Amino acid sequence: MRPLPFLALVLVALATRPAKCDETSDADAVQGTWLPSAAELGGKPFPDDVRKSIKLTIKGDQYTVMVGDAADRGTAKLDPSVKPKALDIVGTEGPNKGRTILAIYELEGDSWKICYDLSGKSRPTEFKSTEGSPLFLVTYEREKQKQRE
Repeated sequence: MRPLPFLALVLVALATRPAKCDETSDADAVQGTWLPSAAELGGKPFPDDVRKSIKLTIKGDQYTVMVGDAADRGTAKLDPSVKPKALDIVGTEGPNKGRTILAIYELEGDSWKICYDLSGKSRPTEFKSTEGSPLFLVTYEREKQKQRE
């Protein structure tokens, strides 16, 4: 009996197998509260006072965006299998009720960049908001939880 070739075959198979059980999916990684650190609409900087009043919360496949006291709610469906990664937003309550907004996203740790086509007509192809366009480019940072002392 020659166990060495069999052992080598098993090790090669294990080494080339995708490590799915160790990977965190994007849907899991975006859970929580996000604050915009930078934003531009139609190629122009978004007003800081409005940007600082925005809070995005993802829970399951549901989103809530608070702009001051005004709420916008709906579903967010991520598709990390395409390049750039795709995001479909469907408003169920608030100013975007009944609207579908197509977007692309890039997720790196606690930073989440999203480019939305607010017209709902097409999905952006790059992370760029040009002058006069309906493209809203936002970089969110995960809200840090305050330490309890």
